[in-house]
Amino acid sequence: MNVSATNTACIADKAPAWYLVYCKPRQDERAEENLQRQGYTCFRPQHSCERIVRGRRQVIAESLFPGYLFIQLTADANWAPLRSTRGVNRIVGFGGMPLQLDNSLIAHLQQRTAAPVTPALEAGDSVRITEGGFADLDAIFVAMDGEQRVILLLNMLNRQHQISMPLVSIVKN
Repeated sequence: MNVSATNTACIADKAPAWYLVYCKPRQDERAEENLQRQGYTCFRPQHSCERIVRGRRQVIAESLFPGYLFIQLTADANWAPLRSTRGVNRIVGFGGMPLQLDNSLIAHLQQRTAAPVTPALEAGDSVRITEGGFADLDAIFVAMDGEQRVILLLNMLNRQHQISMPLVSIVKN
């Protein structure tokens, strides 16, 4: 019985496990790229979101956990190259021992990050006008009017007026 228990422990130790890598500031993408180039399996959870950048709507991918990424390693893997990889600061651990993560956590994150993009503005959102003759007034977003303009409902003199404005002159409340 002792021999089979020892063999099971050795097999379990050689199974790949996930670990958390702490990256240098704003270098998680660089660390992921360099680790993958070295043949490591990495996962950096990202979510896509729609942002208004310089007056244009753009879909960008942002890290869900900025400064961190997950790496899959076996216990007998060569851990030495991780310390000298560009962008990597250290493996997260306690008492000098790397912290092994549960595989179900990574599977759950991989499933959740495959969600669709949420738009920056949706019909009915409250917005504030920042420029022009209606500056500092609140309005309701109705729809996009092309790429650069929006249609808003503005409540003036107890009536709602529909106006079209440049996208850059509003911010979401």
